[in-house]
Amino acid sequence: MKKLIIGMILVACLLVPVSCARTPSEEPSMSPGQEDIDYKNTGAGDLPSTTEERMIVRTGDMSLVVENVVEARDEIAQLAIRFDGYVVSSHISGEEQDRTGWISIRVPDDKFDQVLAELRNLAVRVTSESTDSRDVTEEYVDLQSRLRNAEATENQYLALLEKAEDVDDILKIYEKLSQVRREIEQIQGRMQYLERTSSMSLISIYLKPVATANPLVRAGWNALEILKSAVRGLVIFGQWLGVAAIWLIIFSPIWGTILGIIYWRRRKKRT
Repeated sequence: MKKLIIGMILVACLLVPVSCARTPSEEPSMSPGQEDIDYKNTGAGDLPSTTEERMIVRTGDMSLVVENVVEARDEIAQLAIRFDGYVVSSHISGEEQDRTGWISIRVPDDKFDQVLAELRNLAVRVTSESTDSRDVTEEYVDLQSRLRNAEATENQYLALLEKAEDVDDILKIYEKLSQVRREIEQIQGRMQYLERTSSMSLISIYLKPVATANPLVRAGWNALEILKSAVRGLVIFGQWLGVAAIWLIIFSPIWGTILGIIYWRRRKKRT
């Protein structure tokens, strides 16, 4: 009787999280600007069947020369928002006209080429530009198949759990269900990542100023000081030679004796 009561408690504890996992969960929290994103191929629905429905992850890298790095960074951020995208990260370093910047944005995939054209118009000149496309359709289809298999396995364990009466059997089934649930969550997480990255393309832009404030001669450069440094170096070298000479003189009885013995033995071999 005691085992039966324990088993009923474990079954109740198990069915609560499993049933919650089967109900639609809240949408994951998004970064600012992501609320209106219309993800394509959401969930484990129909498989992509045509070229237009294939899941393509596109990225772009640009290096732009601009009049003002800070203003260009702000314009790019506004550009991303205007095209229903958002800023992933940005960074500014340096002072005044020597500032350089880096900004990464995500924009809807169908506006990728249009955004690249707008970015070119913002620059004085484009020093480099590259794009990359990666087809993740096959991976997504494979994930869908794995998800269906994992969910079928979960249903089988749930059916076994309803029939189990022994506490040990219930605990073993509960452990297997936990493993399957973790696998399902990992697969769903990867699928959601592919959906987001294929619907929102990433563009990284490096910004540098058209002119630099660096002087032709580095600040603090002084010919007289350099000459003094060279003379000091020469004096130090002379002192080092003097120290070496003193050491040679002091140890001359030792190395002189050694050289004398070597010379005497070589001369003896020749005779």
